[in-house]
Amino acid sequence: SDGSIRLHGMTSEYPLMQWNDSTNGQPIIALQWALTRPSVFFVLDASSNIYIWDLLENDLFPVAKETIPSENVLTMALVGEPEKTNGLLGIVLAKESGQIDIQYVKKKWALP
Repeated sequence: SDGSIRLHGMTSEYPLMQWNDSTNGQPIIALQWALTRPSVFFVLDASSNIYIWDLLENDLFPVAKETIPSENVLTMALVGEPEKTNGLLGIVLAKESGQIDIQYVKKKWALP
């Protein structure tokens, strides 16, 4: 609810990494790991901002932020085929109006 993210391992109750206030205090609506690149995850906050984290590039801050300006985004999901190496990865955004948008992710965040 405060924008904090914690990365846990399977063998410890304590986080491996923790990012406080990662969304400038906005609640996190959804978080999902990339299907095609294990070091990348995406965060959607309550203000319809999408943060892209690539832990191999920068493990302190997101590497990109995209604002969806026109309407509130209620949730997101990632689509792709992890068994293929073509680097196609999409973000499906469900908007308040019922509209669904699919946006493709740059290859540098999608390639294995």
